[in-house]
Amino acid sequence: MPSAAERTRTLVQSTSSAVLLLPGLAGARAEHMTPEARVVAPDGEVFLLFPTDSPAVRAATHAKDDELPAVLEITDVAPVSVPHRIRGRARVSGWLTCEPGLAEHGGMMLRLEVGEAWVDDLWGAESVEPEDFARASVDPLVAHETELLQHLHTAHSDQVQGVCCALLGERAGKAYENGLLAVPLALDRFGLRVRLTGEHGFDARFDFPEPVRDITELRRAMHALFEAASH
Repeated sequence: MPSAAERTRTLVQSTSSAVLLLPGLAGARAEHMTPEARVVAPDGEVFLLFPTDSPAVRAATHAKDDELPAVLEITDVAPVSVPHRIRGRARVSGWLTCEPGLAEHGGMMLRLEVGEAWVDDLWGAESVEPEDFARASVDPLVAHETELLQHLHTAHSDQVQGVCCALLGERAGKAYENGLLAVPLALDRFGLRVRLTGEHGFDARFDFPEPVRDITELRRAMHALFEAASH
């Protein structure tokens, strides 16, 4: 399974929604505290792009000693229609400073020096040390996961359901008798997670034989999974 640090860093660098929380700005509208872009530097610092007239930039500009405590809060929502769509949340807290000259005209890059992080997702809730966050790798499928899950759901729903029936056995059979549907919920380099929806629904995890590194290897792994279910 992916480590807590890897899961946190993947969420930070994903397209999941994010909002910056700052002291004294609790009443600010969420859209004004949402970065236009975010990226993690090799040393683990998080860079956030905001318009120069945003409340976040004003607060960072006027912070005493150039250190403003801040929390980046990320909410991960499943890209397919499924009950309980929030798949996870992550919080990265630290100190915020302005980095002039890194953004084009009209924008300001803010640097978040990570002090601690925390993730609560489909794998569980764990805290993350800054050093682990800095060393963690981003899941190679993160940029494609939304498109891949939507494609699996619309074009291969019968095969996904077949995998559940074949590999989960009696438990899946009883679920389908009660009208449950299998919806691909999450995809990472280690495997596929499916949610069987309904009154007595549950999640099932199907691991790949080995972690995949790119889309080509993912196609082979999914083909092997579908083949295993067909025998």
